[in-house]
This record gives sequence, structure tokens and C-alpha cells, in this order.
Amino acid sequence: MLSQYFSTRNLKSTKSGSVIHQRHLILHEKYKKDSALAWITDASEVIGTNLQDPFRISVLINDIMKVPFKIGVHSAVGGDHDFPNPGGLLCASLASCFESTIRMIANKLGITLLETKIKATAQIDVRGTLMIDKSIPVEFQSMHIDALIIAENSNEKLLNTLIRGAKHSCIIYQTIKQGIPIT
Repeated sequence: MLSQYFSTRNLKSTKSGSVIHQRHLILHEKYKKDSALAWITDASEVIGTNLQDPFRISVLINDIMKVPFKIGVHSAVGGDHDFPNPGGLLCASLASCFESTIRMIANKLGITLLETKIKATAQIDVRGTLMIDKSIPVEFQSMHIDALIIAENSNEKLLNTLIRGAKHSCIIYQTIKQGIPIT
């Protein structure tokens, strides 16, 4: 579910000055010529260190940059909750992908963003993962996005187009919404 709050000022939409539009034109041509170039792989890796600590790990984000990010286990499943946990990281992925998609689409639509705030939340009954109640699925039962967008040179119709476009084009949103097999 997505809640949205808008503040608008004067409508004006143009693609001609959009850096996103210009870059997408180049990519459209590139991918039309060779569709194999449109396939990318994102990756993260955990290399087990300090294996006697069951509550903290470090994940390397991006195969090239290998940015280290500390992860902890949530207190609801016995951890110390002293670092971000995987569920928080999932919410961070959704919120950051959704917000960056909004920025790109706003740029293409000629919308000047003055303020954005995207909050992703996920709810889970942990009794499933703790095997207290086997009827409870081991998964987040729901996710929610709250979006605050304050823009000028826009209106409610254009901002609704922006949100619909973000929901359609946000890779993380679509992946979570539709589900994906993991091999």
C-alpha cells in the first residue's frame, strides 16, 4: 500500500532539459542495437569472519566497490539489535530505489522537487521463523511505503503520474510485489 501527500505549484513539464531523458535516449539506442547489454548483475557478499559471533556480520555491497556494511540480528529473534538488520536493509533498498526512481521520473517530467521523504516499513510475525507456530509463514506479511513529495511547477494529476511511474519503474518495488524465484 502506498500513502502519498502532495504540495504543488504551477504546472510546467518539459523533457528537453532533462538529463535523465537525454541519458535514456542514449541507452534506448544502445539496448535496441544489443539487448544483451541491458542485462546487469547486482551482488552483495558475506565472507564469514568472527564466526563465533552469531549476531553480527559484515556484507560487502557491490562486486566492484565492495563497500562494507555491518549487519546485526534483530532483538525479536534473539539478537542484540546493535546494527541495522536484514529487514531494515530490505526496507532501505525499497525506500532508496523508490525515491531515486521518483527523482529520475520527476526530472523527465520537468517537476522541480523541493522535498521528498520516502519511508518503507515491513511487518512480520517472527513466531514462524522461531518455529513457535508453524502455520505462520517465514516472511514479511506486509510492506508499506509512505511518500511525501513537495514540488513546484506541478499539479496533482502530474504528481499522480509521477507516483504511478515510480511504482511501475522501481525495480525493488516490482520485485518484492511480484516475488521472484531464488536458485
